[in-house]
Amino acid sequence: MCEGGLVLDPLAGDALTRMRILFCEPGYSESRRCLAPLIPGWETLACRKDEVAQHLEGVDVVVPYGATIDENIIRAGSFGLVQQFGVGLETIDIPAATAAGVWVANVPSAGSGNAESVAEHAMFLMLALSRRWSETQRAFFAGMVGEPPGIALRHKTACIVGLGHVGTALAKRLRAFEMEIIGVHTQAPESVALEGVRVYPADQLFAALGQADYVIACVRLSAATRGLFGERAFAAMKHGAFFVNIARGGLVDAPALQAALESGRLGGAGLDVFWEEPANPRHPVFQYNVVVTPHVAGVTDDSYNGIAHAVAQNLYRFAKGEPPHHAANAPVVSRWSPAAAVR
Repeated sequence: MCEGGLVLDPLAGDALTRMRILFCEPGYSESRRCLAPLIPGWETLACRKDEVAQHLEGVDVVVPYGATIDENIIRAGSFGLVQQFGVGLETIDIPAATAAGVWVANVPSAGSGNAESVAEHAMFLMLALSRRWSETQRAFFAGMVGEPPGIALRHKTACIVGLGHVGTALAKRLRAFEMEIIGVHTQAPESVALEGVRVYPADQLFAALGQADYVIACVRLSAATRGLFGERAFAAMKHGAFFVNIARGGLVDAPALQAALESGRLGGAGLDVFWEEPANPRHPVFQYNVVVTPHVAGVTDDSYNGIAHAVAQNLYRFAKGEPPHHAANAPVVSRWSPAAAVR
């Protein structure tokens, strides 16, 4: 899946070979396979996200995935960099990291292939719901032909909530399906211009939702957006509309989603992310018309190759005592130095 590549900026001496990186999730194993040939000699280990504190000894860099890196974890370790393999930093206490002299960095979706991969997956979920994927499989194995009828995306209206890198990539792709596209810009009060998209400001979210046959959550999770898709949002949607979430599970109020599906307000939901991960497959929400995937929207060859190269570049910069690219903070004094890696 991953392509090989040259080491980006090899260091002289032994410091590089003795660096230790902790990946806070045994899943996403392909990310580590993609990264390994770019950082030969580095020591890597993985742990469960609820066992990070027990694996911090001698660790120089933490890759959190979805693990919580709070003040207690930061104090318990001696690492100097929290480097996300991707975009999300919502589980990291950035002020605590800054105060402790720990850098925090991510890899933006744009330019890495991640935004495009996630946008493709949103389309997959939209199509799976439209073409009644679960029912088609049952019909096939029951020997039926020509059942069930599906819904075409052509001439339907999609509302993309969040016009960042992923939302913009999705809008470009949905135009090829001849859809009407509405966008809700949540990151700033002013509207943005995007070809073929009617853009609404965040305070007109409910008005935009009411026009859509498909609502796709592409917005970042923050204190302001947590639970954004709750009872009021689902009530504002068209009866029978489809909801797709490829952003973050915390955007959704799970009981409200369940109630909307149960009442028929929503015709179905496509979910790649959940209010808890891994999700409980016995959760009652899954008894309705819900298509699920296990947080794999960005897990593609294109995305992982792009992210791995960006992460490797940051690891080399960090190992040389240089500030990482795409840093979310700027500690006055780093608590880690290249000499710390030589043990």
